[in-house]
Amino acid sequence: MIHPSAIVSPKAKLGDGVSVGPFTIIHDNVEIGAGSVIDSYCEIGYPTPLADGQPLVIGAGARIRSHSVFYEGSRFGDKLVTGHRVVVREKTVAGVALQIGTMNDIQGDCVIGDYVRCQSNVFIGKMSKVGNFVWLLPYVVLTNDPHPPSNVLVGATIGDYAAIAAMSVILPGVTVGERALVAAHSKVHRDVAPHTVVAGNPAQFLCDASKIKLKDGSGDPAYPWTTHFKRGYPADITAGWDAAQP
Repeated sequence: MIHPSAIVSPKAKLGDGVSVGPFTIIHDNVEIGAGSVIDSYCEIGYPTPLADGQPLVIGAGARIRSHSVFYEGSRFGDKLVTGHRVVVREKTVAGVALQIGTMNDIQGDCVIGDYVRCQSNVFIGKMSKVGNFVWLLPYVVLTNDPHPPSNVLVGATIGDYAAIAAMSVILPGVTVGERALVAAHSKVHRDVAPHTVVAGNPAQFLCDASKIKLKDGSGDPAYPWTTHFKRGYPADITAGWDAAQP
């Protein structure tokens, strides 16, 4: 269903059952998968020469909430979900089930894996690379300019299953290893080894991630988090996690 106040280009390609809310604009160079829901006051496929003519492709089953802006030239897998007032620039390539929290800003030219969860007010700078099943908690910033302002962009890299806690800043070119944890309010200026915890400003090695215990009285390890947290993930995915446990 397309609301009467929405402006949808006849050149846009909308799959079956796409819903478009009041006062939303969908531009020419856009492909939206079946069953997607676009709420009110969104702008989808915002034109930019930086897209080099590439379309904005949004997979099936997306839910894009109000006042969000997506530039043309990006590609998203199925089941994209956003909060409100999201901005995503050109040439972002993301996998399935990406969650983009309210007030997120993705600056484009990024690669983002499957089942990534970004909470509110996350900033992802250009040239960033984010792996699969990564958590970026509120106010996390991935930077990219080693000596601002300059024309040198060196994105951060976040490994699979890593968790970056609230208000942390990852500096340009830094790699956070798989299943690592960056503690809240850290400034990460050098690479983080897989399966470790860093904390502080500047961030320093704290311990192996397996040393962190759940605060539920069980005494069980909190990491890897896949041993105890499965909410919102498909059963076929979490079955693989269970099989991988010792």
